[in-house]
Amino acid sequence: MDRRRFLAAGAGAALGTALPAGSSRSDRLERIGLQLYTVRGEMERDLDGTLDAVARVGYQEVQFAGYFGRSPTQVRAALDAAGLTAPGAHIPYDALGERWDATLDGAHVMGHRYLLVAWIPAGERSTLDGYRRIAARFERAAERARTAGILFAYHNHDYEFARMEGQVPYDVLLAEASYLVKMEMDLFWITRGGGDPLAYFRAYPGRFHTVHVKDMDARGRMVDVGKGTIPFGRIFAMREQAGLRHYFVEHDTPEQPLDSIRASYQYLRRLEF
Repeated sequence: MDRRRFLAAGAGAALGTALPAGSSRSDRLERIGLQLYTVRGEMERDLDGTLDAVARVGYQEVQFAGYFGRSPTQVRAALDAAGLTAPGAHIPYDALGERWDATLDGAHVMGHRYLLVAWIPAGERSTLDGYRRIAARFERAAERARTAGILFAYHNHDYEFARMEGQVPYDVLLAEASYLVKMEMDLFWITRGGGDPLAYFRAYPGRFHTVHVKDMDARGRMVDVGKGTIPFGRIFAMREQAGLRHYFVEHDTPEQPLDSIRASYQYLRRLEF
């Protein structure tokens, strides 16, 4: 199941709560999170047991991409039992329509603070004017979310970095939508698309509250964190300028999901920057 179908199947899902950034400087990550799309098969088979396994690896917070057929109340109980928090969740693009208020209500049940759209339908983004309309829609959704005490964000892939009409669509989104619309940077996809995370942190300080920690090898393949070429130390060293508060490990297609999340976590726990 690809991400678009997975998110659509979890259309009743809700969104994200964040702990504040640490007040003191540190040369290591204080908290490491996991995007549960990485272990979606395990979650579908045994949600409670998988959340417990994630916590035993050492993860302290998670990000959802669907609620696996359970209500927000049921999922919140499972999170609490595992000792985890869920600062964010991915939601389908169409949740910004008639279901937006209900989605915001679900966020409060979960204790979420962030709601994030992670995929734009191809028909909506075929032109730069399409991206401008998307930015306007994001702005309206973010305004409504703010009144509910929730932050709205967009998660990139690589298609936003393919030039269109002489411009980079991601730049259009950033320019057309205000800082009310936050950005979750996926480090694999921006790198695969030819973008520079550090340049965006400098150009839009404070806008990137969350990041997907994913690695890429020299052949452009997604690999466990620490087994590729992405310079995480240099990236995280700019966390204050970027505005980073949460770091979510993700691997879209791991051969052994639990082994993958363990290897990525162990690398990040040792990482100094």
